[in-house]
Amino acid sequence: MEQSTYEAVNEFFDGAADRLGLDDSLREMLKRPWRELQVQIPVRMDDGHIQVFTGYRVQHNGARGPYKGGVRYHPDADVEEVRALASLMTWKTALVDVPFGGAKGGVQVDPRLLSNNELNRLTRRYTQSIDHLIAPNRDIPAPDLGTNAQTMAWIMDAYGQLHGHSPAIVTGKPVEMGGSLGREAATGRGAAYILQEAAKDFSLNIQEASVAVQGFGNAGSWSARLMHGIGCKIVAVSDVDGGLYNAKGLDMDALVALQRDYGSISEYKYAEKVSNEELLALECDVLVPAAIDNVITEANAGNIKAKLILEVANHPITPGADRILSETGVTILPDILVNAGGVIVSYFEWTQNIQEFHWEESRVNEELKRIILQAYHAVRERAINEGTTHRQASFEIGIQRVARVVELRGFV
Repeated sequence: MEQSTYEAVNEFFDGAADRLGLDDSLREMLKRPWRELQVQIPVRMDDGHIQVFTGYRVQHNGARGPYKGGVRYHPDADVEEVRALASLMTWKTALVDVPFGGAKGGVQVDPRLLSNNELNRLTRRYTQSIDHLIAPNRDIPAPDLGTNAQTMAWIMDAYGQLHGHSPAIVTGKPVEMGGSLGREAATGRGAAYILQEAAKDFSLNIQEASVAVQGFGNAGSWSARLMHGIGCKIVAVSDVDGGLYNAKGLDMDALVALQRDYGSISEYKYAEKVSNEELLALECDVLVPAAIDNVITEANAGNIKAKLILEVANHPITPGADRILSETGVTILPDILVNAGGVIVSYFEWTQNIQEFHWEESRVNEELKRIILQAYHAVRERAINEGTTHRQASFEIGIQRVARVVELRGFV
């Protein structure tokens, strides 16, 4: 039977818990979500008929602070996936040491098939359905796959109609509504900072490094642009319609313009067409899976030629593939480290909203760099000292921090 995403994430958890020697009661408490909500979301569509969507909010662990986690709109956003992503947020916020717990939301819908007005109505009804679980000091949503700053503006407005002006209820919202400068690029910027630092540790010449990026949504496009900005040669990118490859490098400005104007990069003329699957197996120094989960499995792990993988997507590599790649000498910098730039700058945004004080973008980026590189060095040092992979070290640090607070609170 195929392993679910939640089971796969818990396999990584169990390995770290074994190495940490956690007792059974603490292990069970840390593994299981603290609260789960499933809601039915009836939406009047533009043609007048009512369509019912299923939504979720999973609050995994709130020991270290308010629950924090994105809301994704995707056909596969079922409860198993949302549980898995909520638990990853718990370990991620602990690893980079921001004062949040872990949560996630999801609605099973393909947002590309809905009009803007339908998405607005869907978002407002979803917000009303989870209203009793969220608050600026309880649970703070953010954008994720299939959602964006506009979605957060709708959530903020729907919540505010019930509770008054509350900009701290969501992060990743438009700057005009209290969003933070630098938040849109934060996930990609954090990944670029880590690549620049890791290049020193792995003797990689950043000025000659070839990078393939699977996924050209917010996280993937910013990763590609900012990695190009530090000197890397972006040889391949892809979106839902397929990928592009040019060994001499792609024009990032042209691709961003195509994505902005047409919603797709498929019309780019100066590259060879490749599939998303073929992109993963290209000759390159660095592979950046930045699309959806479970794209590298035991079936295709042997085809990977890159020696360094940066997980910008959540859970793009299954446990079986992780073992194969690690055994063949591929270094994987895991999602809970690499894509943490988003939640770090979400923390800055939340802080600015509470203090009613706006930061300059330079300060946001400087603080992001400091925090994410501090986490990278802690992971790198532990991996070397303990003889573990970077993923194992990341989970151990995150779990250890949450476990300590759980014990201090007297939960067990």
